[in-house]
Amino acid sequence: MSRFFRAGESDSDDTESDYSEGLSASDSEDHSDSSEESSSDSDDQATDKKAAAFRRRLLDSDSESDEEITRTVRSAKDKRFDEIDQAVTAMANAQKINDWISVQNEFERANKALQKSAGIISQAGVPKFYIKAVAELEKTIQVALEKEKSASKKMNASNAKALNAMKQKIKKNNKTYESQIQEYEKDPDNYGVEEEEVVEVKTKAKKPKKAVVSDSEEEDEEGEQVDDGFTPVGPGGKTIELTQDNLFKKLREIAEARGKKNTNRGEQVRILERLLVIANTPYQKIRVLLSLISAQFDFAIGLSGYMNIPLWKNAEKYLNNLLNVLETSNGYVVKENVPEEDDSDKDRTPQNGETVFIQGSIVAFVDRLDDEFTKSLQNIDPHTTDYIDRLKDEVSLYAVIVRSLAYFTRLEATDAISRITMRRLEHLYFKPEPVIIAVENATAALLPSGIIQATQDSSNLIHELCAFLYKNASSLLRTRAMLCHIYHHALHNRFFQARDMMLMSHLQETIHQVDITTQILHNRTMVQLGLCAFRDGMIREAQTCLQDISGTGRVKELLAQGLSLQRHSTASPEQEKLERQRQLPFHMHINLELLECVYLTCSMLLEIPSMAAANTHPELRKRVISKPFRRMLDYNSRQVFSGPPENTRDHIMGAAKALANGEWQSSVELISAIKIWDLMPESAKIKEMLNHKIQVEGLRTFLFTNASYYSSISLDQLAKMFELPLASTVSIVSKMVWSEELSASIDQVKNVVVLHHVQLSRLQTLALGFADKATGFVEGNEKLLESKTPQQGERPNKKGPNANKEQSSGNKQQQQRTMGPRGSRGGRNQFNNGLGNSVRGGRK
Repeated sequence: MSRFFRAGESDSDDTESDYSEGLSASDSEDHSDSSEESSSDSDDQATDKKAAAFRRRLLDSDSESDEEITRTVRSAKDKRFDEIDQAVTAMANAQKINDWISVQNEFERANKALQKSAGIISQAGVPKFYIKAVAELEKTIQVALEKEKSASKKMNASNAKALNAMKQKIKKNNKTYESQIQEYEKDPDNYGVEEEEVVEVKTKAKKPKKAVVSDSEEEDEEGEQVDDGFTPVGPGGKTIELTQDNLFKKLREIAEARGKKNTNRGEQVRILERLLVIANTPYQKIRVLLSLISAQFDFAIGLSGYMNIPLWKNAEKYLNNLLNVLETSNGYVVKENVPEEDDSDKDRTPQNGETVFIQGSIVAFVDRLDDEFTKSLQNIDPHTTDYIDRLKDEVSLYAVIVRSLAYFTRLEATDAISRITMRRLEHLYFKPEPVIIAVENATAALLPSGIIQATQDSSNLIHELCAFLYKNASSLLRTRAMLCHIYHHALHNRFFQARDMMLMSHLQETIHQVDITTQILHNRTMVQLGLCAFRDGMIREAQTCLQDISGTGRVKELLAQGLSLQRHSTASPEQEKLERQRQLPFHMHINLELLECVYLTCSMLLEIPSMAAANTHPELRKRVISKPFRRMLDYNSRQVFSGPPENTRDHIMGAAKALANGEWQSSVELISAIKIWDLMPESAKIKEMLNHKIQVEGLRTFLFTNASYYSSISLDQLAKMFELPLASTVSIVSKMVWSEELSASIDQVKNVVVLHHVQLSRLQTLALGFADKATGFVEGNEKLLESKTPQQGERPNKKGPNANKEQSSGNKQQQQRTMGPRGSRGGRNQFNNGLGNSVRGGRK
């Protein structure tokens, strides 16, 4: 008798024993009740209640024991054959819609169920519906291949790949069942059909005992073959035996369960770790490690937004183990594009010096590891020690990148080398030279000898990495490599090299066509180039480089260093999420306060002399070098009371007003008092440079402002006023005279500057005003034309009073789109006609 029926008998025996115990208990309670009736009425009531409760429990137990539950007990043969039948039915349905990927999956499922039923098939034979299915499948594949050759519209690549794979698999599979298939082809219509046998057994058991059947069925699905289709379940759940024989089988099961619902990823990782201990050949270790690294990345990220740090470190450890196995076993190569093997459940070894290719992507693992490291830095508060602790892992990550680069270099995989080289470059380009040297030395200590050599020159290392990308990488990687190279030159005060590379690359002409992350890198490079020019004392070049970034008011977004919280923001939640994902880690940030200070200082040194020159040169009145600086200066000038400077802007605005008034000493004091200069290397040298620049611009501003009040000025007096050498003073004034900024001449005998007072006639004044208005008209009409008709060319110049009436009705909407704000037609032609009419009217 099977254990199932013994379990039923034990259950009924338990019920009877409970019943007998209940009777004995009731007898004793009745006896005690009779003795207590004489004592008190309250005790009688309590005893009655207890007796009633016991009778209810007794009746309930009797009803449960008498209830008959009908159960269907199916044999292991029926279960196995049902599983095969389901796969065969799904395979037939997929053939009808030409879904060969599903056909391939169901075919493999049917064969797996067939392998699990090996013991049953040895007695009962192969199911005839399976023979019929594989025979018809081979014919359907032949028909599908012929249609594919003659069809004008080809099926997609994945479906075609599955069809070709099925051609090979079904051919190999049907060789095993040649005799059965021949028997089927003799008489397909009358081929035998399996009969199902269902045994109805009535048992008496409690309802909760149904769990026994379900547990046995689950265990049976695991493939454990036990008599009568049942397997014992231990107290710890299912027991899984892992050996060399079923290693590849377990790997395949884990791969099939990947991505499905209710998959216990933690249990999968534990199984893979046990398989890694069992694996003893390089092929087995590589296969297990590839699955194990993927399993680490499969864990849900959750609310943190990034991969768990212990999981990340495990993935890094296993990736190092994988690279170690590949380095020691040269006969095995992991590649992305590897043809599918017919039998992947056998250990493979290199034969006769051949290379064994295994499907996988180490580049993808390195990319994911690097991306998850960046995400963790983005989500950790940078002002805590957790950020510093996390940043220490960058050296080990960099070591993995360098190690994988050496592996791909040995394989001569150009595309993979380019991608890994770009990753390595992105970890180095923004670091100063001492930090790069320290990172390289620490990496050389972590890796095996011979993979990397310690370097003492960061410029040569960056140049070698970028030169390789220039020659072998794609267009996007070349662009990013060029920007990283320029950034590194600018960071190390090589302005002219960085400027020449930027101009010769013509990146500014095409940078708007690349992705957003590359545009952010371009913005960072331009900012670093401007800071480099400022450190070298080239004020105009620095202001030009910083104008496009700092003059917009959106510095955080353009540099990916934060989001400006705007009240009326139109960005959707998806856009904000993408913006946050693009944010750079804190240690890569450029100091925005220092950037603003440099930009405003450069603008002050250029704008104050220009504003002073505009008083004597009317054509310079509308010339604006920096609109943000002008707005800040106007706002500060309108203040009734100005207290002592509190921040960087206040210092610069006070210095600008002092410089405009000729008080250059006060301007120097205010600029030197800014504490942000201490964050720059060689801050004393920078302050000295700024003092000299303020002296020079103060001299120029004085000449522009007071030229109309003097007929001549002594050069010695100018040199003494601004504490400049006489030669420098003569050079500055001569340059102003030569560039026609100052109407003067130098008398070298008397060593004075003779100022020429030129009074403009009324005609010249009107001509200059007319020229300003004409220029404004042209600019306004060009902007209007570009905004209204960005894709239209210039309209033909129609003459005559009836020119507008000749337009057809189809052009009326176009006319309405090109109207100006007051109803007049926009475009160049109206301006030309108006200019001609005014000239003709003036002639009359």
